[in-house]
Amino acid sequence: MKELWIDLQAKSKTALYEQLYAAIRRNITDGKLSPGEKLPSTRFMAKNLGVSRSTVALAYDQLTAEGYLAPRQGSGYYVCDISELYQLSREHAGTEKQRKGEQENRKEEAASPACEIRFSPYEIDCRKFPYAAWYRVNKELMPREDSELLLSGESKGMEKLRSQISRYLYRARGVECRPEQIIVGAGNEYLLMLLAQILGTGKSVLMEEYTYVQAYATFRNMGCHMLAAHTDSDGICMEDVHMSGADIVYVMPAHQFPLGIVMPLKRRLELLKWAAASGERYIVEDDHDSEFRYKGKPIPALWGNDRAGHVVYLGTFSKSITPSLRISYMVLPERLLERYEKNCGFYACTVSRFGQELLYRFLEEGHFERHLNRMRNHYKQKQETLIALLKRENWVQSVSGDNAGLHVLVEVKTAYSEEELCRRAAGSGVEIHGLAEYCIGNPPKKAYPSVLLGYGNLNEAEMRRGLEILRRLIAGGGTFGK
Repeated sequence: MKELWIDLQAKSKTALYEQLYAAIRRNITDGKLSPGEKLPSTRFMAKNLGVSRSTVALAYDQLTAEGYLAPRQGSGYYVCDISELYQLSREHAGTEKQRKGEQENRKEEAASPACEIRFSPYEIDCRKFPYAAWYRVNKELMPREDSELLLSGESKGMEKLRSQISRYLYRARGVECRPEQIIVGAGNEYLLMLLAQILGTGKSVLMEEYTYVQAYATFRNMGCHMLAAHTDSDGICMEDVHMSGADIVYVMPAHQFPLGIVMPLKRRLELLKWAAASGERYIVEDDHDSEFRYKGKPIPALWGNDRAGHVVYLGTFSKSITPSLRISYMVLPERLLERYEKNCGFYACTVSRFGQELLYRFLEEGHFERHLNRMRNHYKQKQETLIALLKRENWVQSVSGDNAGLHVLVEVKTAYSEEELCRRAAGSGVEIHGLAEYCIGNPPKKAYPSVLLGYGNLNEAEMRRGLEILRRLIAGGGTFGK
């Protein structure tokens, strides 16, 4: 345990606990405090600095919430391994009022009556939304007599917002791009429609056989010729890619939806080599679930290894902040930027100036970074809880797709078909989704039915109740194979 020397300024306008929080955080991010190192107790630290124990406790609690410290029962606080945390800005500590509000939001919610339990892969934990920070930024924007906010603005979106997104992508995902390459839009579907127009008509699009069906329907509705490829343990099968004759390959390498596969570097390089072999081949990299990764080091985006300009990058704030925000972004390679300007640059931005300004402030003031770090730890705990509960169930054959994201894929030992199981579960008040729902071709035969169990918006009591209902339902239908 190190004795920390921290210079607190009693006359500063910044609260003492915020100064302490920022100083310890700097020591951790700068490597002066190593992973696993024990911090002084709140009593010792308070006595050493001449402050109250509550001041130290507030600082420790905030660092714990953001994933920099981990408390151990009866032992104290220890430094976490922060190699996977997002560190987009270092000095935004926020106001005391904001932090107190966010600490209130972190209180555990009482379990709600189990009248409807949704293991939805699409939902986030709204109970952990940073209401205090969001409200404060909204409140600061409302009184401003800024006529600029009333105008439609740039077709790509506000330049300062695109600059913030550019900085975030470089630090968090290894995507190096100019703000001019970024287009802000209301949802991924709109951006895919825009991309289809940029690329031109009659294109062939190859997607994995299990995929994000909204993207499939969007390309199809834009007149694209749709193709399906098999997947293996590393993602999309390259043999199918080479044989397809496709112009565009759509993939989710960070966390394939719905299978949960993380594409390894070797497969990524093979895919890039395929694209580079022709001047008019492109890869659409949908990185929607990349923020929440729980195992291993973060893998840089496919874009980061693209040297020939064949990758179009898609991202969204739907999972990381809230789906209702409806702000996504697309990064175009330089080779497509001129086409956009010529053919589609006249389209107005589909996100309001006010919404863009709000998001810009949320990013610029450091609220997004703090929220992201909190939620990553929060969802990791939820996932660990769900997997521990699933291990106790004799109807669970296997659990996969747990490297990242907000759902796991579960093979179920049951005599019911996927469709029948999902229908009966819904009739019992439990929402689950069968894997076949996400198949764009004919679902291949499987040894066991598979379902997606999302945990984003469930607490432990709801998980337990939902699994109990499924257990009784499956037991009533008999064991698979009998």
